[in-house]
Order: sequence, then structure tokens, then C-alpha cells
Amino acid sequence: MSESDNHPETPHDEASPRRARRAAATRRKGRPLWAKVALRTMLGFFVLGLIGFIALVVIYLRTEIPKPNADADKQVSIIYYSDGKTELDRFSSVNREDVQINRVPKDVQHAFLAAEDRNFYDNRGVSVSGIVRALWTNLTGGQQQGGSTITQQYVKNYFLTQDKTVSRKLNEVMISIKLDQKYTKDEILQRYLNNIYFGRNSYGIQAASKTYFNKDVSQLNASEGAFLASVINAPSLFDPAGGKAAAERMNNRMIYVLDGMVTEGWMSPQVRAQQKMPVVQPVKAPTYGSGPTGYLTQTVRNELKNKLKLSDTDIARGGLRITTTIDVKKQRAAEKAVQKAIPADVPSLKDLHAGLVAQKPDGSIVALYGGSDYRKSQWNAATYAAPQAGSTFKVFGTVAALENGYSLNSRFSGASPFRLPGTKPLRNDGGEQFGYINMSTMMQHSVNTSFLRLNQQMGPVKTREAAIKAGIPAGSAGMNDNVTNILGEASVHVSDVANAFSTVSSEGKKADQHIIAKVSSVAGSFSYTAKTGTTQVIDKKVSADVVNSMATVTQPGGTAYRALSRADFTRPSAGKTGTTDGYKAAWYAGFTPNQLTTAVGMYAGDGTKSLAAEGASFYGGEVPATIWADFMNAALEGEPVAKIPEPGRVKGGSVGQVPPPVRQTTQNTPRATSTTTSSSTTSSTTSSSTTSSTTSSTSSSSTSSSSSSTTTAPPSSTTTPPAPSTTTAPPPPASTQPPAPSTQAPAANGATGTAAAVPTGAATARP
Repeated sequence: MSESDNHPETPHDEASPRRARRAAATRRKGRPLWAKVALRTMLGFFVLGLIGFIALVVIYLRTEIPKPNADADKQVSIIYYSDGKTELDRFSSVNREDVQINRVPKDVQHAFLAAEDRNFYDNRGVSVSGIVRALWTNLTGGQQQGGSTITQQYVKNYFLTQDKTVSRKLNEVMISIKLDQKYTKDEILQRYLNNIYFGRNSYGIQAASKTYFNKDVSQLNASEGAFLASVINAPSLFDPAGGKAAAERMNNRMIYVLDGMVTEGWMSPQVRAQQKMPVVQPVKAPTYGSGPTGYLTQTVRNELKNKLKLSDTDIARGGLRITTTIDVKKQRAAEKAVQKAIPADVPSLKDLHAGLVAQKPDGSIVALYGGSDYRKSQWNAATYAAPQAGSTFKVFGTVAALENGYSLNSRFSGASPFRLPGTKPLRNDGGEQFGYINMSTMMQHSVNTSFLRLNQQMGPVKTREAAIKAGIPAGSAGMNDNVTNILGEASVHVSDVANAFSTVSSEGKKADQHIIAKVSSVAGSFSYTAKTGTTQVIDKKVSADVVNSMATVTQPGGTAYRALSRADFTRPSAGKTGTTDGYKAAWYAGFTPNQLTTAVGMYAGDGTKSLAAEGASFYGGEVPATIWADFMNAALEGEPVAKIPEPGRVKGGSVGQVPPPVRQTTQNTPRATSTTTSSSTTSSTTSSSTTSSTTSSTSSSSTSSSSSSTTTAPPSSTTTPPAPSTTTAPPPPASTQPPAPSTQAPAANGATGTAAAVPTGAATARP
């Protein structure tokens, strides 16, 4: 063995581990740089992707489907005539009508899919390629883009804004994915079609169908569907009404849509070859709320707000379907009758205004005329204007009399004038003189002085109460307890007179006047049906007698007979004319009993001008009665003939008699004008046997010379003197003058819409 063999370790052996480590390090240093970068990049992307994925999951989980934006749920509210089908007008802050998807033809649905989202039924609410393209363009500063599916477009229009930003786009994607999970594809397509904008102020496919093609969406064909699917791309650029360039753009877009339908297998090449550009309706200026119709719409709106308590927002955006009580045939008849009497194109008549309201016994308004053009004037002559009622109030005086012990046989002097202390003398029209006449004759000839004497004896508060009971609002301006209230000092709406006369016509049953029959909302959240019950407010026999007295107005000698005869109105009817002092208002209100009541009121300017200045005869028995007759002839065509009821024969005082005592108010009267005196005083101041007999029957209730308190309804006599002569009117002695009424003009009591001023003191009513 050599010495070297026994040597324990050499320096070379000790360096071996170091060499190994050095070699390994050398090998590591030899890896290319690009590999290092790639590895680190992949690791970075993985981490970022993981973070992004987690972030998206968190965002998705925290994203809630928001409430619709302020304009998304706006739907037009539509007003219909009484048939529930014929459109009357619209409350249109936005023109939108929602429809179910099953009403949209398949060809039309496919046209929209071909135009906007051919993979609609396959995607999950979003298009990844579209999103990437839009994000890249937006991030690199290019023109901002959408690249959205139908679901995304719906989300953008219904829930979000039209901004094109990354944050809004991300929110759109998340909501779209959630909606796709929540709703079926058909539900999403339905919502989309009901919200997309089509131009011409039309939102949703139903409104667009009516705007462009004047038809319901269910009647659209393939080419019309392709047109609508094309126009939504940019309505202002693709509507052919925009000119030749717009028509060319529309044609090219339709080619794209129709060809896409063929590509997707939704249309055969043969059918495609038959498609042509559809005929499109011309652009029309909005007509909502114009002409006479605007006054109907105004009245409907007021009832929705005042009776149904709906807000303006509910009315304008709520998608209401309002069925009115307005009969389209009767409404056209009303417009024609007024426009025939007052042609709009005659300059000399431009300052004339007429209101007409026709009402059925159940309170439903079947026709209303408030003016010729609502856009020129919003002042409704039927419901806002309130001219003085004139002689129409004599009807309520008659109701009050028959309810308080008088009968149609009760007679009163028609001597003219009738004097009240502190006022001008009150005369019959033309100063005509009458003797003692019964109440039917008083009504037939509208004898002012007879009605004043009735009112003075009965107590004017009874006339006011009867008017209110029938339907005249208690707060009407000029509604007072003066003796002259029976001449119609109160300022009333035409609609109120129609309502009150309808009560008389309907056997004394008062109804709730209304123009709305029913209301529902498209969403099903609101429903209303009008109540049509009645309340007995006037005794049936009293009503029958009043109607019979009013029937004399339409018969030979009556104040309306001539006008009704000229108009060839032959149906049995009853009514009352009215013309106020100074011809500031003229009326005719009448009815075919228990069938149809119509009131016509006329005035000039603001209600303070004289109708006589317009150059025609505007007595209530002339133009207003002619309008009434022309309307009623047309409105009642084909309907059964109503009859005047049998008289109720209410019993009460007759010639020379007064009714049994009733509780009355007393009025203070100066001694010189006391209504009752001793028999010696009376005999010295009267020369007529009729007057003497009347005075003697009341002498038991005469007052002392030192007292001015007078009972206005003395007890009745048990004997009936002979009837007085009607050829010689008795002189009006001082002892027969009524107590002095208040000469102060009554307060307006908060009444609104008064077109005619209420004069101080008494008004002289004309027939």
C-alpha cells in the first residue's frame, strides 16, 4: 500500500460541494430573460384575473334591479265615449300604450330580432363580443358605442340613463344578466317593445303602429314590422317624412332587416321577394284637447281630480282607460246645433258664447258643449261660466209653492209693475198686464209680477231651498233670500241647471251628475265605477204638477212654442225660458220627462255685455230654444216618445184662497207699505171686488198701525169667491205691496267661474 493510498482527504475532495453549488448557480443564470418575464406576467394576470373575478362576483351579488327611471313607466291615459271603444281624447304627456307579446305578430317580432339581436333566444342577456368591442372603443378614445343586446337596450331605456361610460355599461351588464334569469325571453321582448322610442312622440310598438300605420299592432304585416324595426335605429334620420335622404336610409335599413330574417330562417326567399316599402301616414299635428272636444277633456280631468282624487301625474302618466258617459251621436248633435245657431266664421257673432249640457235621469252627462275651440279659450261655457239664471228659477218657486200648501189653481195678480221699497219698479216683459192668473198660466207666459207676489206671500227662503234641493249649489253667487230671487238673480252654471231640471223631470229623484262611467289602469292598480243611484228630494205628485205647468211653455201661447215649432220639434216636452235684465243671459232648459234633460245658456263677452248688441233676438224663447230643439230632434232620433205625466193634482189654495198656515220668517216693513191692514183701510184703497174679497179673507191677520211685523202666510178661508175678471187688471194698491227686502247685493259665497256680474238690487227677468 502506498502512502498516498492511506491519505485521508485531499483539498480537491473538500471543494466538490462548492463546485456543485457553483454549477447549479451557473445553470440558473443561464435561463432566458423572456422566460422570466412571461412567467411573471402569467402569474400577474392570474392574480389580477382572480381579483377581477372576485370583484365581479361581489358586484353581481350586490347589484339590485333598480326602480324604473322617471319616464320609463309613463303611459298615455285614453278617454273613450260611452261605448268604451271610440276614442274621445288623450291625456298625453307621453304617447305610450302597453300590449301583450301575443298581440304582436311573429313576423314583427322576428323583424326586431333581425335588426337588433339575432341571438336573442340563445344569449344570457349580454353579448361578450359586443361588450369587448364597446369597451375597447371607449377606452381608446374612439366614438362611444353600445354593442348591446335587446335585454341590455331594455335595461338602459327602462332603468338607467343614456350615458355611455364604463361604469354605466358595467351596471347595464349586471342588471341584464339578472333580468335574463328573472324573466322569460318573451317577457323581456314584450317589455322592450313597449318601451322603445319610435319617433313622432310614440313610445312602444302599439303607439308606433297607430302613428305610422293607423292600425292596431295585431294587424301589422311583415313589411310594416320591418319598417318599425328599422326606424328605431335613429327615428329622426330614418323616418321617410324627413325627405329623400331619410327615405333612402330607411330603404337600406329595411333591406338589412328583411335579409336578416331570411338568413335566420324566419322568412322564405319567396316571401322576402314580395316585401315592399309600406305606405306610411303623414305627420300630423297633435289634435288632443282641441275644438269642442277639449271642453269634454277638461271636464273629465276635473272629475278625475275632484271626485276620484287623482293627481295630475296619475292622470298624465298612469295609463288610465277612462270610459265617459258621453254618447258620440248626441255629442255630435250638440256641436252641430250650436254651430248652426252661432257660426264660428261669422265675425259679428264671435263674442257670443253658448253652453249646453244634456243629462239622463241617472245623472250621466251624455253631451256637453263648452265652446268652439278649447285651444283658443279654456273658459268652459257649460261648467265654468255662470250667467244669471233668469226666469228658469220660476220653476223652483213653483216647486216650493206646491210643497207649501199652494196648487196650480192658486192665483196671483199679474198687474205690472210690482214695487219694492228701495228698488226700481219690477215689470212684466214689455209691461204686459195680467189679471189674477193661476200658476200654470204664470209659467206659460213667464209673468214676473205674479211670481213675485207668490214669492212674497210664500217666503223667498222657500224658493232658495227648493233650488238647492233640486241641484243648484248652495254657494252659487247671488243665491239669496230676497223676494226677487224667484227671477233668477243667482249666477249658475249650465251644468247645474241641467242637473236641477233633471230632478224635476225624473219624478223628483235627484242623481249625482257625472261624466265618467268607469276608470281602470293598464297595470290593474286602479279601478272605479260610477254610482248611479237617486234620492227622492221632491214629492212625486209635486214633480208631476210642476212638469205639467212647464209643458204649457212648449204649447201654443207658451214662450218657447214658436221656436220649437220652427224647429219641428213635436215630442211632448216641458221647459222654461229665461232672459235676464239687460239681455245679459238667455236660457232654455227643458226635457222629455224621465228621458233626457238639456239646458242651454248663452251670454256675450265676459257676461256683462248685452246679447241684444249682437243683432239678433236672444230671448230664451228664441236662439237658446232653437238650439235645444235642434239638438233634441237629433239626440232622440230612434228613441221612444216620452209622455207628460198625469197631473199630481196637489191640493192647495185656489181663487181668493191662501194656503194653510206654514211656518214663515217675518220681515220688517215700514208702516206705509204694510201688507195687511184693517178692513176699513182696505176698502178705502181698493176698488176691485176681487181685491176686496182677497183683503177680507186676510183681515183677521192684520197688524196694528204701530207694528211692522207681518205674517207672510195667513190662514186659508173656507169659502171660495167667484173668479176675478182676467180682462181688467186690478190697480196695485199700496196695501198690497210686499215687505221691503234687503237691497244689498248678496255675497258671492265663494262661488267660482262667474261670468256675469251680480247686480245690486233686483233683476227683471224676461221670458
